[in-house]
Amino acid sequence: MLIMIITVSLGSALGALCRYTIMQVAKPINQRYALPWATLSINLLGALLLGWLMTSSLPAWWQLFLGTGIMGGLTTFSTMINEIVLLAQNGRLKLASWYLGLSLLGGLTTVWLGTLL
Repeated sequence: MLIMIITVSLGSALGALCRYTIMQVAKPINQRYALPWATLSINLLGALLLGWLMTSSLPAWWQLFLGTGIMGGLTTFSTMINEIVLLAQNGRLKLASWYLGLSLLGGLTTVWLGTLL
């Protein structure tokens, strides 16, 4: 059990570091456009990789490290919801709705595509 906790923790830390780095690099893009492209892209990539990973024949500890750990640390539901609320509060309800729709439909689609890989 301790090995599983350490495996997930290390993966989660790596995923969070990757997300932070991507968000820093993408700051100019996010500032130029109203839609939070960095979070959307990260979450869709994570969904694609998670779809592939969970249907792969990798050993269980790799799935824990990569799926629960790295993908869990990389993707971020709470940031997406916060960005949707902020868009709506700033009078951009239509854009908030598009962002939510793209996130949900895009996430389902990319998980499905990942399972096909």
